[in-house]
Amino acid sequence: MRRLAPVLALGALLLTSLPAHASDGPAHRESYGTKAPYAPGQNPHAYQKAPAGFVPVFTENVSRHGSRAASDSEDGDLLLALWDKAEAEGQLTRRGAEFGPKVRALQAAMARTGYGNLSGRGKRELKDTAARLERRLPSLFATIARTGEKIDVVSSGQGRAVESADVFAGTLADADPALRPLIGPTRTDKDLLYFHKAAGGAAYRDYIANDQRLKDTLNGITDQPRTGRAARSVLRRIFKDAFVERIPDRFAAAQAVYNLYAIAPAMREESPDGAGWGMERYISRRDAAWFGYLGDAEDFYEKGPGFAGSDITYEMAGVLLDDLFQQVEAKRAGTSDLGAELRFTHAEELVPLAALMGLPGSTRPATPGSPYTYSGNPWRGADVSPLGANIQWDVFEKDGRYLVRMLYNEKETPFRAGCRPISANSAFYDLDELERCFGRA
Repeated sequence: MRRLAPVLALGALLLTSLPAHASDGPAHRESYGTKAPYAPGQNPHAYQKAPAGFVPVFTENVSRHGSRAASDSEDGDLLLALWDKAEAEGQLTRRGAEFGPKVRALQAAMARTGYGNLSGRGKRELKDTAARLERRLPSLFATIARTGEKIDVVSSGQGRAVESADVFAGTLADADPALRPLIGPTRTDKDLLYFHKAAGGAAYRDYIANDQRLKDTLNGITDQPRTGRAARSVLRRIFKDAFVERIPDRFAAAQAVYNLYAIAPAMREESPDGAGWGMERYISRRDAAWFGYLGDAEDFYEKGPGFAGSDITYEMAGVLLDDLFQQVEAKRAGTSDLGAELRFTHAEELVPLAALMGLPGSTRPATPGSPYTYSGNPWRGADVSPLGANIQWDVFEKDGRYLVRMLYNEKETPFRAGCRPISANSAFYDLDELERCFGRA
């Protein structure tokens, strides 16, 4: 989330955009945005059974890396500099006196983990997802082990994605050691799984850097009176009022508090007692929800459905959608020796892919003059791409006919509007129908 200058005309349109759920009631997961830890979306026992005679012959995924440490120490460094000064001047609240030591301990834990690296929770998320995959398709993995089909593993090449791939693949091998020699070493494909920084993302990068409409819209969303009030509210939990008024950039300081709040659940297992870091003591649920909304707004316009009439944020994900189809088509054609294709990437790839595919929550862009709000749009970072988020396609075959079932965060999910399942309310789609629906036929 960035600091943005005022755009009063747009800001006036958004004065009522405080999330309706943001009250001093129960904590809301969505306030963590795309830093929300992973939770599977459906009980595996509730999955539909494949139609009679169809057997699993292939599975593939696109997975975001698991929970991780913060990318760097910037937020903690900023807050500790303020905290040390306030302590020296006797300007800490009673609650604030506990804040500095907690931040130092969290910073130390993230440094030990390695900034940007998977946390213990992140590794567990990937292990658990892999174990559920193996339990979901036991006959497929038994067939892979018996016939010697291969399991291809590919990542963006970034450390946390590589580590996620290795943890996931290692879990499959531990479940059945016969799979171990069939799992290839994790390879890198930046064009496929880091496309926002590769050649295919050039137009997108220009949009992020130079699009005036984007800048004006995000300015208007952030520079509302509610943001200033929330910033003061956050800082007054830690610092006395006189000190808060002397902080040059209260928004940046309060945002840093929110960022530590948002990353703390990912680092839960590294806390001294494994029970968490208590960062929720330093930001009210209402203020966390507001800062979460600001982060969601930025992600919506920079990675998600974005502006109506423009596909600049997600068109580049076509390379990944193509690969999903090509793997299944190669299986049908008999030109593939793979039993599974496992891909590990980032929110910058998964969020655009969700928008391109029209997955739930990612179907509605924002129109000019009606900026993104929680009340007006279902898009939520915590649902679209939490840490460890994934899209999985399971492929079944009978007598040369191929069916595909999609799981989104392990919930059976319909393909986009216009794609017809094999029967009403079925989770299974004929591959020919999907090719027609996505314009591949």
